[in-house]
Amino acid sequence: MIDTLANPLYRLLGNRLAPEGPEGCLSILIFHRVLATPDPLFPHEATADTFDAHMSLLKAVFNVLPLAEAVERLKTGSLPARAASITFDDGYADNVTIALPILQRHGLPATFFIATAYLDGGRMFNDTVIEAIRRTPHDQLDLNALGLGQHDLGSSEARARAIGQILPKVKPLPPDEREITVARLCDLADCGPLPEDMMMTTNQLRSLHDTGMDIGAHTARHPILAKMDDDAVRKEIAEGKAFLEATVGKRIRLFAYPNGKPGKDYLPEQAAIVRKLGFEGALSTQPGVAVRTSDPFQLPRFTPWSRNAYRFIPSLLGNLATKI
Repeated sequence: MIDTLANPLYRLLGNRLAPEGPEGCLSILIFHRVLATPDPLFPHEATADTFDAHMSLLKAVFNVLPLAEAVERLKTGSLPARAASITFDDGYADNVTIALPILQRHGLPATFFIATAYLDGGRMFNDTVIEAIRRTPHDQLDLNALGLGQHDLGSSEARARAIGQILPKVKPLPPDEREITVARLCDLADCGPLPEDMMMTTNQLRSLHDTGMDIGAHTARHPILAKMDDDAVRKEIAEGKAFLEATVGKRIRLFAYPNGKPGKDYLPEQAAIVRKLGFEGALSTQPGVAVRTSDPFQLPRFTPWSRNAYRFIPSLLGNLATKI
């Protein structure tokens, strides 16, 4: 096992940086997908092998708690030393087919935040862009008519660069305009049919919940909330929450902001909307760890994205120095 000899030292350091009790802090890890095999367009995305190795290390060094329990214990100052929770965003099917068995094998709980509009054969806008660029037969793609530039697609590296240039321009668009834009991109790319099984089905969502994993809300259509008025924000969040509660038959207690960067993807004052809708906590994607004085509706999250297992625990321990 990687770093077996280092684990006691890591735990000792973790005890000093994240002690138990009122001075404790909570590391919340964020994942999106776990792939069966490496993707040449996204070489740093977690695969089954790397996720398995990382979960083994996480269990050996940190005390992993269900997120709802961890948030409550953070508020009351009763966290164990080296407290951590695992989260997934969006609702990809591989969370059930690949990540879940690994979590179960290690006996680790996780919370899955679901963008409900994409269940049952839907596809998130970013995946439409990714798969269109992956599958287009063209080595050059002119998207100037959409305001998305012109792109060389002559290699996997070039296609990855094109995706990285297109997505930041597409993400902030209003949801309806965003869907129209990516549909037109597909037409220009001549990419043919795209996958319709990337996201969970409602049956998979129920089965995930039935295993004891927790479910959280992530809006319906994954918009950039900072670009929307309060009524639209409230509708997006409430719609996703209501669907999930009806599907799993349980109150949804936690929320994750889409994209999640404070001041850019959501406004801090929008946390009041989340609170009024009956949630008990909400998560950003700001790196760092939460402490007892943290805003429970703007909790930070961090995951080392390197596939190098040797860097995983040191990166998590380094993150303990940033208390939000």
